[in-house]
Amino acid sequence: MSKPVVESLNPIEILLVEDNPGDIRLTQEVLREGQIDNHLNVVDDGEKAIAFLTRIAPYTHAPNPHLILLDLNLPRRSGLDVLRIIKTSERLRHIPVVVFTSSLAEEDIMSAYSLHANCYIAKPIDLEQFTKSIKSIEDFWLSMVELPLE
Repeated sequence: MSKPVVESLNPIEILLVEDNPGDIRLTQEVLREGQIDNHLNVVDDGEKAIAFLTRIAPYTHAPNPHLILLDLNLPRRSGLDVLRIIKTSERLRHIPVVVFTSSLAEEDIMSAYSLHANCYIAKPIDLEQFTKSIKSIEDFWLSMVELPLE
């Protein structure tokens, strides 16, 4: 028996910053089937993430995300650089950033938390565990946490 989708006046805007097409597709599928009304925006490198967040062309009409899922290993600009820019921006720093990456390097974990990541989740390699991780993010960040909706 499936639960009804929780609807709000507007969907939760999520920005996924990820360059792996398989991870993008799986994240899209899990969130589409989820219980929370959301809109997933995807960019595939760090430069595009900054352009999206600062509304530089072609993202001049981009929505302000309520939550960011950020990979660290990105082309053109690293996830840590993107995180640094987000957390030092007066306009963006309130947006929760979930680092969702394959890196288990202690240096990356410490750097992410030093830059004020809201949490750090290592991506599982196993498909079932990956799906569970995305569902856990949805359950916690989209169901339990009160997100800033500005």
